[in-house]
Amino acid sequence: MIKAKRLKKGDKIATVSLSRGSAGDFGINERYKIAKKRIQDIFELEVMEMPNSMKGSEYLYKNPKARAEDMMQAFSDKSIKGIFCNIGGDETIRLLPHIDFNIIKNNPKIFMGYSDTTANHFMCYKAGLTSFYGPSILDSFAENVEMHDYTTKWLKKVLFSNEEIGEIENSNYWTSEYIDWANSENNKIKRKVQSNKGYELLQGEGIVSGKLIGGCMEVIEMIKATDIWPKNEEWNDKILFLETSEDRPSPDWIKYWLRNYGTIGIFDRIKAIIVGKPKDEKYFEEYKNEYTKVVGEEFGKKDLPILYNMNFGHTSPMCILPYGVEAKIDCGEKNFHIVESGVM
Repeated sequence: MIKAKRLKKGDKIATVSLSRGSAGDFGINERYKIAKKRIQDIFELEVMEMPNSMKGSEYLYKNPKARAEDMMQAFSDKSIKGIFCNIGGDETIRLLPHIDFNIIKNNPKIFMGYSDTTANHFMCYKAGLTSFYGPSILDSFAENVEMHDYTTKWLKKVLFSNEEIGEIENSNYWTSEYIDWANSENNKIKRKVQSNKGYELLQGEGIVSGKLIGGCMEVIEMIKATDIWPKNEEWNDKILFLETSEDRPSPDWIKYWLRNYGTIGIFDRIKAIIVGKPKDEKYFEEYKNEYTKVVGEEFGKKDLPILYNMNFGHTSPMCILPYGVEAKIDCGEKNFHIVESGVM
């Protein structure tokens, strides 16, 4: 995998709307401005909006090619050192016919987002580029009142340093409280936080290592059998990271999706699974049961480590997971390390 150069103070980053176009919508645009100022003030980066990114939800839904053009232009522009996604959505996959993988491969730079951005990450993965499953503009950077220290810490550690990322400790608190973004006055209301349970080891023992791949489970279902779905051998020796969206899929859907992974042989190839905190902790226990039942019992992989309740994806605060980078799980200590850098 190709690694991008680390970010430095003064670098230019592009913001893109590759799925939902709400960053340009009335009301929510004010939230975008908050995030932009924080990127400039906290991280000392220059922010540039791509030509179509602020044209609003209706235009961008109708014009997936325009969204793809923004992505391709952001990669092609030599002055841009990183690309941050404004928000997810549910139909990024429509960009696929308009993606030039050679542009991504020949212009390596930091690319970050989560949720529906999973599809873009698999585009980068096909091009051979390490990308970053992490914060998007409208949520983490525009977090009500102030950014979470945990999120800020991992942004600086992962994107601005070419040293080993190291142990990803769990956050001692979490929130997914919904406060309507469309009312700009709500940005002044700090979301309530709750104590975190910490990581849980559902099964497995010893120490295992592998390179990271994964994303949002609902979006992964959309990319199966497409050109960006990895070949069978590309799952070998990987640590698969999985999380679920604000749709809060029922435990039955987790069961169906996991059975599919097992049936196509992924559990026979990977080294471990790490699982993000379920949205609102709904189905917290039920999801655990499905993982152990399907992976351990139905497919006989009781020795495949599963580390649960990690701080990535649809929860706040969050860490950052770089695709294709070596990570390690110590089952005895119930901890997780990323044992190399994500950038050069």
